[in-house]
Amino acid sequence: MKFCSMGRRLLACTLITLAAAPVVALAQDQKPIEWVVGYAAGGGSDTVARTIADEMGKSLKRTIIVNNKPGAATNIAADYVAKSKDYGNIMFTADFATLAANPALFAKLPYDAEKDFVPVGMLARFPLLLVVHPSNPANNLKEFIAWVKANPNGANFASAGAGSPQHLAAELFKERTGLALQHVAYRGGAPAVIDLVGGQIPFALMDSATVQQYVVSGKLKALGVASKERLKNFPDVPMLSEQGLTGFDASAWQGLVVPKGTPPETVAALNKTLQAALASTPVKARLETLSLEALPGTPQQMTSYVQAERERWGALIRKNQIRLD
Repeated sequence: MKFCSMGRRLLACTLITLAAAPVVALAQDQKPIEWVVGYAAGGGSDTVARTIADEMGKSLKRTIIVNNKPGAATNIAADYVAKSKDYGNIMFTADFATLAANPALFAKLPYDAEKDFVPVGMLARFPLLLVVHPSNPANNLKEFIAWVKANPNGANFASAGAGSPQHLAAELFKERTGLALQHVAYRGGAPAVIDLVGGQIPFALMDSATVQQYVVSGKLKALGVASKERLKNFPDVPMLSEQGLTGFDASAWQGLVVPKGTPPETVAALNKTLQAALASTPVKARLETLSLEALPGTPQQMTSYVQAERERWGALIRKNQIRLD
């Protein structure tokens, strides 16, 4: 192509150059952005995605459609996104399971947790509560430990599934307390809570989004919070670390990722939009009603956080020989 001259030819050349340049991935053809969630609709993960997607969509002036692909501890959804080449039009809620636990729980995964995704930023942390049926005589951690020890066979605990944050947090709790505890895995937090409320199983370390309404209504009793701070919605429930389990900290968490190959400028634009959404009034209000903690930050901060979590929980999984395959 010949160099353009001044005047009208300069303008024409500029227009040709702009037309030939790569289109920023976020604009592309204005097709809807697909936000993949590895859990069924209606749960905490789905709620977080839809709440944040609404705000991000407004800023991007694009429709964001949540696509639920539950199953196999998020591996189905993760594999789907990892293989996608629809850069700029697809993103994924990658959580505790996808990025931290599954690499140790499975001998072989259909995706590489470290190499197949590019972090955009963290979404939210789901604090865990030690909850029991109201008929349980314990009102704090000390009394709960005494109650378990008084039972010859120890106690069963519920989780949202084998290898879930609820399961692994309880394994850590078991290790720290030395109690005789047996795991009962459910297909999700909702059915586990149904049996907790019904008294079929005595306790669980369950996320706040799943149990909050039952604690508020008195159908479950919260004995402690498994995080570094008390929860705003439950200021009278002490942390487990305040009750003798020094430094005990366990929670479920989620981050937003895109498939490897997504242009850096697209990642930067998504992160900027995500931070604005997390700081918005509607998102902050919705997360607060579920006792969830927003986790604003950079892609680099997400990388560091995930790496630390993968090492921490991977060590626990290997020590206790927990496998899902």
